[in-house]
Amino acid sequence: MDSLITAAARALAAGDPLGALKRVALRDDAAALALRGIAMSQLGDLARARVLLRRAARAFSPRERVARARCVVAEAEIALATRDLAWRAKALDEARVTLEQHGDRVNAANAWYVEVRRLLLIGRLDDAERLLQRLDPAPLPPAFRTVHELVSAGIAIRRLRTTAARDALGRAERAARRAGIPALAAEVESAVLALTTPAARLIANGGQRPLLLDEVEAVLASKALVVDATRHAVRHGGTVIALARRPVLFVIARALGEAWPGDVPRDVLVRRAFGAHAADESHRARLRVEVGRLRRLLRPLAGVTATKEGFALTPRRARDVAVLARPAEVDAEHAAVLAFLADGESWSSSALAVALGTSQRTVQRALDALAAAGKVQSLGQARARRWMTPLVPGFTTALLLPAPLPVP
Repeated sequence: MDSLITAAARALAAGDPLGALKRVALRDDAAALALRGIAMSQLGDLARARVLLRRAARAFSPRERVARARCVVAEAEIALATRDLAWRAKALDEARVTLEQHGDRVNAANAWYVEVRRLLLIGRLDDAERLLQRLDPAPLPPAFRTVHELVSAGIAIRRLRTTAARDALGRAERAARRAGIPALAAEVESAVLALTTPAARLIANGGQRPLLLDEVEAVLASKALVVDATRHAVRHGGTVIALARRPVLFVIARALGEAWPGDVPRDVLVRRAFGAHAADESHRARLRVEVGRLRRLLRPLAGVTATKEGFALTPRRARDVAVLARPAEVDAEHAAVLAFLADGESWSSSALAVALGTSQRTVQRALDALAAAGKVQSLGQARARRWMTPLVPGFTTALLLPAPLPVP
């Protein structure tokens, strides 16, 4: 390897893509193409970076398996950044095996981290955690140790383990300082915001206040009966009654939780549950049926008693009732889509479908509704269309992501 290639590689490792391009911008040999591709990815021109890396992979001879594998790993990282979740996972796995067989532990570790980050992104937390536990960041450069701790913090945040998340982010900050890469330090700072901005609202005793993630964790671990509007469930202790597939029942449960220890008039429940402006006998009959269903589901945790004016929630063991709501009133039907788009990246509808575990048609309907409401915007046409939205200011979207919250 000549001196210019070596110098360019060192510049890239130090987070200096412009310095790398100064050395190889006019060269078209395989190694230079690969370095130019990585430099362009660091500068944010991901489409150009992918083209250069593919050219580099073709330019390397079949015997240069390690160099080709490195190009595959770099392209996989770009696919993750562009939210191309349908990218060939098998190719990444084969590249990682090649790198391990030839002793390139650093790039093999990078392949592992790309896969862990993809699993975290699509909400497969158990798989991501198991894979991360197999990786030892100690012998790796500071940049990779930073990535390791960022992924650890991401898993902890999604599981509402705020102490573990804070510890991991502290280690990530120290590793990022040693790496000396501004972009990496900025990524750590962005992750820290999830712990320092409101994640939910607590509605109890006629008032409400914003909660940070650690306060949300404390509420879920408390002895209160919690009507959890972030996951559409009612919970107390280790018992969780999911109502995500029973939206009318959850609306009634939330209304009763917000009014506790008082009751909710029947006409109010009809308006909230059925959207009726005026309650007639058919609405009241339907309300009695839905309340009966809710009463049966909540029996282990609470009763729903009839009062002179309406209905009231009566906890069986808990002394308090609290409603855990989203930090802002986001359309519940499309909250998960907004949460993914709020990362500031552009997403295709197919990638969102993979991340949400639903059909692309369902996602497209949600995107069309959000676009009509002015909450998202699209770029490009047909298969090249991407969707994005600015990060919602003032609160973290951690509780909007479709991953189950822990049971205390």
